[in-house]
This record gives sequence, C-alpha cells and structure tokens, in this order.
Amino acid sequence: MSTSANANADARAAEKQTPARPESPGETQTPAPIPVTILTGFLGAGKTTLLNRILKEDHGHKIAVIENEFGEQGVDGAILAREEEQITVMNNGCICCTVRGDLIRILNKLYRQKSKGELDFERVIIETTGMADPAPVAQTFFADEKVNERYLLDAVITVVDAKHGLKQLDEFTEAQQQTAFADRILVSKSDLVDDEELGKLLARLRKVNVRAPIAKVHFGETNLDDILDIRGFNLNAILEIQPDFLTNDEHEHHDEVGSFYIKTDRQLDVRKIDRYIGSLINLYGEQMLRYKGILAIKGEPRKVVFQGVHMMAGFDFGPEWKPDEPRESLIVFIGRKLPEALFRELFEDCYATDATPDDVRAYAAG
Repeated sequence: MSTSANANADARAAEKQTPARPESPGETQTPAPIPVTILTGFLGAGKTTLLNRILKEDHGHKIAVIENEFGEQGVDGAILAREEEQITVMNNGCICCTVRGDLIRILNKLYRQKSKGELDFERVIIETTGMADPAPVAQTFFADEKVNERYLLDAVITVVDAKHGLKQLDEFTEAQQQTAFADRILVSKSDLVDDEELGKLLARLRKVNVRAPIAKVHFGETNLDDILDIRGFNLNAILEIQPDFLTNDEHEHHDEVGSFYIKTDRQLDVRKIDRYIGSLINLYGEQMLRYKGILAIKGEPRKVVFQGVHMMAGFDFGPEWKPDEPRESLIVFIGRKLPEALFRELFEDCYATDATPDDVRAYAAG
C-alpha cells in the first residue's frame, strides 16, 4: 500500500525474538532494536512513584529511564544540573537520564555509549511531563531514521489518578489526549475512591479509548513485566478489543478527544481502502491521535494490518485467515473532534465489488 509508513516495525520486532545466526567471517551482526516504553499521565497521577521503583528496586531489568522536559523549563528545573543532561547509573544497574533538550540527540547518545560499552541497558522508558501530549514523543520513533533503526517503540502507558481523574478529564484536553493515546491504562490510588466513583472513571476512560486494557494498580505491588513488551506499535500484533468496550452508548460527557470503531464482514478493495486512509490523513491527520486496524481484503489470504499516528501510517501483512475464522475488518480511530459520521460514510466506498480482482497481484500486473 502506498500510504507513508513505518512498516518495518514488525520485522524489527520479530528480529528481537529470533536467535541470531552465527556471523560469517567479516560479517557484522546487526543488533536488535532496543524496545522503548513511553510513560505518561497527568500531574500527580503516580508516574514518579513508578519511576522510583524502576530506578531503585532489584527487579532484574536493565532499564534506561529518561526523565525530560523536552524544551520547556519544568518545575524541577531548579534542582537539575546545569548540563543539558545528567546521566546517573543507579545501584540496581538501571540508568537515570535527566534531559532538557532534544530527545533524538539523547537517544542517539545513549545508543552510542551502549555500543561502546560505556553504558549497559536493555530497554528505555521515557517519562513525559504531566501536561504533555505524548504524540510528538511517539512520532520521534517514526520520523528519525537513526532512531527508527536503533529503537523499537513498544507502547504508551498512561497512569490515571482514580481520585482526580474524572475532574482532570473534564478540565484538561491534555488528560484526554494522554488517555486516548494509551496502549495500556493504569489506574492508581483506587483505594481512595468508592466502587461507584471508580466505575464512573472506568466508563469514562473506555469512552475516550476504546482499545486500551485498563488495570487498577498499586505501584508497590505492580509487576514491571505487565507494562513491558506490550507491542502496541507492532503492526503484526493482533488487534484485541474487549467486547464490553465495543459500545456506542451515549454519555453525558462530550469530550474533545474520543474514539469509535468500524467493523464489517464485507470484503474490502485494497485500492479503495488505501485511498480512504490517505484521504483521512490529508484531511484530519493532525486530529487523528491513533488509528489501527485489521483488514479483510478481497483476493488476499492474509490479514492486512495497519496503524498510524497523526500523519504517519504503516501497512503490513499479518497471518493468513484461518478457514474457520470470520473474515471481519475492524478499524479503531482515536482523535480530537473526528467527524465519525463522515468517516463511516466514506468507508462505504471501500467495499469490494464483482469488478474487484480475486487476486490482489492483478493490481501489480497493471
């Protein structure tokens, strides 16, 4: 498909799990990309508590934690060193890197130091500021060639404060964007609210983000493995949406950020769906925070999977459809003030017809 992409994310993800073959004389083995998790959440949600655990406890992971302000002077600026970044190796082997400045530069610097044996880490966790939109951080891993080769964006984890989350979602678009962009949502401080209040928050979170699993957490007991290797940005990951999330119930809140899905058991035309996604990106790319789907294309035995962040989207092939498996297409859109009715109307033009070839290779043949 022609829509611009980071379509090699899957190959690199697969490479992580494939044992390296022996090198031939004179051959250099390409190192597997380093997985990266983006940790976001509104002010006071509990990100710092989680990061302190990562940096101090003996959990067996070698993690480089990047705490950043990304060009803005934050409230902690007064206690930071004068250097643009301060890199500290902690007692448990993890690395703390406090950044003020360019994320691309520090990621490449950390990689060079790792390559030289000056630093030892297996993965990276990036903390965003409480008022930050995580999208620009995520886009770094699609837009910069070196970062794209050296790192693999694994997932965006959003921490939500159970006590203040509803109010923050009401008052701050940033809180909505952080929730919408998440691959997994962690609800902290649930012991401070009753079941009714917690239920309202969970319903609200599911409305803003229809696809992200939600878990109640107590950071003193959270297993770090639960927030690592999620593969939220892996094009070949099977898209899973919990059935109770798939509802279009009316809600009293009218958030600026929201989500919806399109599902059909009719086969799609590869050329039409490519034009559809391309048109949506051209018209609404800046409003489209995340979008992801599995497509059943006429003439193609494999699942076609795609995902995008704002103006950048990638397509790839997944596994073949099983004989007893329903060939259903499912697309989830998450964004700011997206015209759902128009998205659905335009999608009606994507269905295959009798004129659509029974083999997609016919397109390549002209």
